Amino acid sequence: MGTKANLADELTIKTTKRHFRPAHYLLKIQSYSLLCDTGVEKYDSGVFEANGYKWRLSIYPKGNEKMNGSGHISIYLAIVDTERYTLGWEIYVSFKLFLFDQIQDKFLTVQDYDGVVRRFHDIKTEWGFHKFLSLKSFEDLSQGYLVNDCCVFGAELFVHERNAKREFLTMIREPLNRIMAWKIENFSSLDKATYYSRIFQVGDVKWKLLVYPKGIYNGEIKSISLYLVCCDCVLPEQKFFAEFKIRIMDQINMENHVEKTGKHWFTTSSNERGFPHFMPLKDIRDASKGHLMNDALIVEGEIIVMSNVK
Repeated sequence: MGTKANLADELTIKTTKRHFRPAHYLLKIQSYSLLCDTGVEKYDSGVFEANGYKWRLSIYPKGNEKMNGSGHISIYLAIVDTERYTLGWEIYVSFKLFLFDQIQDKFLTVQDYDGVVRRFHDIKTEWGFHKFLSLKSFEDLSQGYLVNDCCVFGAELFVHERNAKREFLTMIREPLNRIMAWKIENFSSLDKATYYSRIFQVGDVKWKLLVYPKGIYNGEIKSISLYLVCCDCVLPEQKFFAEFKIRIMDQINMENHVEKTGKHWFTTSSNERGFPHFMPLKDIRDASKGHLMNDALIVEGEIIVMSNVK
């Protein structure tokens, strides 16, 4: 259910009931009628700490008349010890204020509707509810809020810190320095299973090419295998997208390059992507095709689209 409160911005407040007690503060007032008989307009509670800041409750037993709270209990959450804060300080807080129903063993819970976050700063150091609860309901013994002239108020709050980590993801088409050219000399004499190119930097990301000159599969030396490798996948949370091409150049006609395209999110557990059967070795060795010149093979990688995270 909800009631209308005369807050400065006239937002609706939300009231519910719950069994579990407030997380940060409880204020028990005995002989409540005697407190009212003193003529006190406002009672400031002791200071309590929550979320690294110091607070107190301010309660108007007969209502805050200046804010049209007459006929109600007015209650506010106030931040204290603000002298130690730097000029221009501000703290964003969502909070709930409570009154214990001693009959139902539940807490009346009052909060801004829709989870409004309040800004505490050097000019506005308290927020709350001018019409927290009508005195008629409070003094009705059947409601359970005032039993044996005793009542219990409470507070619970959450400070929204402004040091959240931010991430900006940008997808870049045709980044600068996107071509990675690798000339592999003495191709016919290569005797290791794998060879890596030098590292190429495209944008903010480092890459290299990987070749299996006799193919990736043992006992099946029929095709060359080519892969693109991301060198920056160091931490588990790091990932980089790339749409890429890998090609073996036609060094005679410059027209019949053999090219394949792939897409992949590169991570620590999957930092390479490519083609195990990129091109038959017999075609590479066919001199008329122009791929192997003076026993040198030219392999190119090209980043078409890549992600950039900052």
